[in-house]
This record gives sequence, structure tokens and C-alpha cells, in this order.
Amino acid sequence: MKTLYLIRHAKSDWSDESLSDFDRPLNKRGTKDAPLMGSKLSDKGVRPDLILSSPALRAKTTAEAFAKALSYPPESIRFEHELYACDVETILSLIRGVSADIDTLFVFGHNPEFTEGANLITGGNIDNIPTCGVVEMRLKNDSWESIGKNSAELRSFDFPKKYR
Repeated sequence: MKTLYLIRHAKSDWSDESLSDFDRPLNKRGTKDAPLMGSKLSDKGVRPDLILSSPALRAKTTAEAFAKALSYPPESIRFEHELYACDVETILSLIRGVSADIDTLFVFGHNPEFTEGANLITGGNIDNIPTCGVVEMRLKNDSWESIGKNSAELRSFDFPKKYR
């Protein structure tokens, strides 16, 4: 079965107003939350076959922290420019293009698109995926090409505040 994880980037730092949105780093909390949430997945035995990420610094850094916690080679993360400042259909299109031999897919990116996408895919009603929130979905059909409205069941929804 195909399992999709939509993961919002960890908390970013807004202290340097000279930085562009794309170049904002993680703040202190974000640098702690990303490895924590990666380790929670590792403790469950979760292993991604492929990680896709927005190339924005906060998403990239989050994806790399998860990769380290999950023993996934960081050089194998695919940074997709389409995941930055995109719409839900762009996210779905990227997922539909994933190779059939990938069973567990992680996608790192941004809100509000990730919350909208998770709700569309599962028919759910998540109000907001908080920073470093992880939404796990199991596809009803064993094909990435089938991703769309009500195409998966929500398996879990986890976020750092549960552990504070």
C-alpha cells in the first residue's frame, strides 16, 4: 500500500527582516522540533522511500533533519521548486508523477496548501497543520496516479505540541 506523509516545515525565524521569505531559517524551536518529529517516526519504524521538499530554507532544513533521524541519505532528497508558493493541484500533480516502485512518500512544504491538500485527499477536516505537523495518509488505490479528492484515509496526525 502507498503511504503519503505531508509535513509542514518547522517553525521559522522572522527576526531578520532583510531576508526574503524563501531564505528564512528555522528558529530555535524549529531546530528542536524537526529532529524530534523525525525521531517519533523512526521509533514507529517508518522509512521513506522518497523525500520531496520545497527548496525554501525552512522546508529544506526540516526535510534534512527528518532524513537524518530516519537514516535517509540527505543527498537523495529531491527539492522541487513547484512546492514553494504553489497550489493544491501542483502538489497533487507532483505526487501523481512519483514512480510506482515508491511505497512511502514524504513531502515537505507550506501552509495553507498542505492543510487544504490533506483535507481534500482524506475528506478530513483538519483546521490547521501546525509547524512541523505530520499528516499520514494511506491511499485507497495502490497508485500515486490516483491521488485526488477522497483518495486516501487519514492514518495519523501528529505535531510537536503533543510532546511539550
